[in-house]
Amino acid sequence: MRPLEVDEPTAVGPYRLLGRLGSGGMGRVYLGRSAGGRTVAVKIVHPHFALDEEFRARFRREVDAARRVGGAWTAPVLDADPEARVPWVATAYAAGPSLTAAVADGGPLPVHSVRALGAGLGEALAAVHELGLVHRDVKPSNVLLTLDGPLLIDFGIARATDGTASLTSTGVSVGSPGYMSPEQILGKGVTGAADVFSLGAVLAFAATGTPPFPGDSSAALLYKVVHEEPRLDDLDGDLRDLVAACLAKDPAARPAPVEVARRLAPEGAARLVTGGWLPGALVERVSRSAVQLLNLEAADASKPGPVSGPVGFSSPSVGAPDASGGAAGASGGAAGASGGAAGADGGAADPGVFGPAPVMPTPTVAPSAPAANVPGPRDGDRPPSPAPGKLSVSVAATSTREGEGRRGRRISCTVALAVAGAMAAVTVGSVFVLELLPGGGSDDNADDGGRNPSATAPSEPGSDGGGRPVPGRYLGTWEGQAVAVEGNLPLGTFRLTVREAAVGARLGTLRHTDLFGGTCDDVLTLKKVTEKQVVASAVGAGGNRDVCNQARHTVLLTPVGDDLRYESDSEDSGRPKARLSKVG
Repeated sequence: MRPLEVDEPTAVGPYRLLGRLGSGGMGRVYLGRSAGGRTVAVKIVHPHFALDEEFRARFRREVDAARRVGGAWTAPVLDADPEARVPWVATAYAAGPSLTAAVADGGPLPVHSVRALGAGLGEALAAVHELGLVHRDVKPSNVLLTLDGPLLIDFGIARATDGTASLTSTGVSVGSPGYMSPEQILGKGVTGAADVFSLGAVLAFAATGTPPFPGDSSAALLYKVVHEEPRLDDLDGDLRDLVAACLAKDPAARPAPVEVARRLAPEGAARLVTGGWLPGALVERVSRSAVQLLNLEAADASKPGPVSGPVGFSSPSVGAPDASGGAAGASGGAAGASGGAAGADGGAADPGVFGPAPVMPTPTVAPSAPAANVPGPRDGDRPPSPAPGKLSVSVAATSTREGEGRRGRRISCTVALAVAGAMAAVTVGSVFVLELLPGGGSDDNADDGGRNPSATAPSEPGSDGGGRPVPGRYLGTWEGQAVAVEGNLPLGTFRLTVREAAVGARLGTLRHTDLFGGTCDDVLTLKKVTEKQVVASAVGAGGNRDVCNQARHTVLLTPVGDDLRYESDSEDSGRPKARLSKVG
């Protein structure tokens, strides 16, 4: 868990916020405490989603659906306010790491633990499907490991099967590459069998430490799920047979969740859990997290009680065009002590306890319409306040089209593919998706091809950095979600690699992976280093696809807390922005 920044809310509804557990594509997740002392995970959605009436209506339906989910192996929804200026939902808090964090730290789980895990998740999905719901995003980061058994979390994107809206229509991918079923990828009808496919992939990951469809890009993962058989070489016996059945390409050939649970635990998951289901190292780890929670409760008990009611906001956080990115968030429904709440982009939250810090997307917007008060981002450029307080973000509810009155021109990959991706999910389906998969002209490797003019381009007049070296603060690999057109267009993932360089030399590369896995690469050349930021020029790398924007543009890299803000002045690409977290 991370402490609250000075510009983050300290209370939401009746809950005092104690710290931030994680963030993802849908919102931020905080550890909260009710007036009666109950510990909860509170999810606050992104500000730009709050302004979308279609999303708000869908969120309302999904909260109603999630309230119906209960019983063992799921984290119940305790409270919610879909009508708030910024919708939020509170779920039970569970002390335990996500499956992702547990495997990353300690390796694959023993067979006994995998059987208990699969039985519990199978029973959870059976109960969910009986309610007419489909989870749609069963993956390791949405599974928490507690002493009392596994918990399936994040029902924020589960919806009634007879619903008419899909989160994909907002530009947010529903599901995670490598764990999505073939029918999800191809845009076909999704039933409970899709969750069974994802469950099979989760069990393979838990038992072997690697996903059944390995790959180094979203495009490769999507292609393998649709066209190739899973890699189950490290599995054997009846567990392998069951996982293979779950991963059948044909939904009708997959077993029902109740059958999965029965084959793994004929006497029920509870019997396996009661006898002790986690290995000793994980038991110790979960116990430590429980002690930490007790210490936190003791410290919190000495503070005055929170004021119940809606979150108020006062100080501006987005104003000038160079303001920092918008609020990031997580789509997790519940979180363990690991910060296990995760969303479509997943991720554990506490780097000091349960794994790497989350990749925090940054929808960034500039005010061009009446302001809406919503929770904002951290802003390292604003002078700190004496204590965590309240804030206001002016968010544009509409966008202005770029280039009105101009002659036609080739639009960049970032805009074209993001728009096309959203259209494909609604209208085109499998044909468009497969065009973006390997074989459709995509090159998954950044390649200058000897044709990149920026690799040795001299610095422009006035770009002399005074011999200042690139500070170590900037070096490494950074990743996060990007937006364009004043924050109204999700672009996908930016992955930036920065290395030491002199002015006029190659600073690094940026890979943009769009919502359907297509990639475009830019090469950055250092122009200037100042006390507050690094300035670079960027051009498309040789070997990019024709849809990529190859034009030269200027990039600003600015530290914001532990993150790095990326800003481009490329008009053709909608002036992309992203808030990137260090991943390497």
